[in-house]
Amino acid sequence: MGKVLMKGNEALGEAAVRAGCRFFFGYPITPQNEIPHYLAKRLPEVGGVFVQAESEIAAINMVYGAAGSGARVMTSSSGPGISLKQEGITYIAGAELPCVIVNMQRGGPGLGGIQPAQSDYFQAVKGGGHGDYKLLVLAPATIQEMVDLMGRAFALADEYRNPVMILGDGILGQMMEAVELPAEGEIPEIPPKPWATTGAEGRSPNLINSLFLDPSDLEKHNLHLQEKYRRMSKEALWENYKTDDAELVIVGYGSSARVAKAVVDQARALGLKVGLFRPITLFPFPKHALQEACQQASHVLTVEMSLGQLVEDVRYNLEFKVPVHFYGRVGGMVPTTRAVLEEVKRWLNIEQRRGEV
Repeated sequence: MGKVLMKGNEALGEAAVRAGCRFFFGYPITPQNEIPHYLAKRLPEVGGVFVQAESEIAAINMVYGAAGSGARVMTSSSGPGISLKQEGITYIAGAELPCVIVNMQRGGPGLGGIQPAQSDYFQAVKGGGHGDYKLLVLAPATIQEMVDLMGRAFALADEYRNPVMILGDGILGQMMEAVELPAEGEIPEIPPKPWATTGAEGRSPNLINSLFLDPSDLEKHNLHLQEKYRRMSKEALWENYKTDDAELVIVGYGSSARVAKAVVDQARALGLKVGLFRPITLFPFPKHALQEACQQASHVLTVEMSLGQLVEDVRYNLEFKVPVHFYGRVGGMVPTTRAVLEEVKRWLNIEQRRGEV
């Protein structure tokens, strides 16, 4: 089909339907409200179920139940709502249930504001709940990429029996772009789920649980999960943009990467060798691809809508072999190309500060 002009949140909702999602449980919060608003109408049209729960806590536990029955299920929220869902998310991860969770980030901490931010990076990538668990985290930079990654998110959730988070922000959710949607009616084949609680007629009962009272059993389960997270490393995705000869590599994801790509073009027009490395998966982080992209660089600059979260993983994954600098805006403020370009000029021209990190 041809391209259609859609708001990011609505395009994401339609992509979920076309990926086979038939259950959505959520609660309103800006700037993601168009997702439940859209799915409240759209899901019943395809025989699906939409429930506005009484709270975020109720919504995530409904996700647990639907995922446990083998359904393709999704929830969405923003910062404060994701915080409320954290207990349920860690239960889902511990019980190894597939689902998709969308976070359209807003400013914080606390209630913060409704403008865009990227300050939930730690929450998403490090695990905002209790225990040693991980989410697969996908970070699109365009509405088309949000659409394209939705099918992948559900497929990865099923393959690894693990929650997958799509980490967007208020810009991606609220802006409009032309997108090409997957063909309607061509739902990807959902793999068999023999572990699901679908009734025990003709078979032994299935038990879905994250409680292990014997310490040795809990340790064994945790080691099993860690091995699964290691296997996820092959799912790493990234984009390189003009990094082959870059003396300075900007690293950014999501909306910040859109700004950074424009800066790269402006810098190149000035004769400055600048490139962009954009992680698309934040977990697993594309460590080796980042190292390769930065092998000729004398400086690395992360650009974020936070006070410095991605920058810690960039420094760690580059093993502190290259100076890594940081530029960020918060509170709903978005980095401008002019300000980022000034940072680029600063680090390329002040060589005596080369050893700073």
